[in-house]
Amino acid sequence: MQKNFRITVDGRSYHVVVEDLDVGTSPAFVRPAPAVAAAPVIPAPVMAVPVAVAAPAAPAPAAPPAAGPGSVVAPLGGVVFSIDVPLGHTVAVGDRVATIEAMKMKTEVMSKLAGNVSHIAAKANDSVETGQVLMTIG
Repeated sequence: MQKNFRITVDGRSYHVVVEDLDVGTSPAFVRPAPAVAAAPVIPAPVMAVPVAVAAPAAPAPAAPPAAGPGSVVAPLGGVVFSIDVPLGHTVAVGDRVATIEAMKMKTEVMSKLAGNVSHIAAKANDSVETGQVLMTIG
């Protein structure tokens, strides 16, 4: 048994014929289709050319703050898994201060200087780029 359908994709109408392969199988599983008024079949245009519509330009994202002498920056792009020190915490050189996840791998970010955490610029689940400031140690 064949059925006719009209499908519209991206504003273009297509006439499709589908063959029902279940005809003749157990009638216990066959359900009658609901009655639908037949719509006129509109033939698809022969030489339709899609028209590209320019999307409005998105505003440029704000530039991340520039890294200063006390900044701890992301060594790679990814997602901040955790910030491992609170604001005001004293850190030493080599202390783990954050963890970044990229491609299912976690990378620990170590402090390259000693001092107190004076500003935290990222939080867990934030996307970061290479060189983006995570925190400031002063």
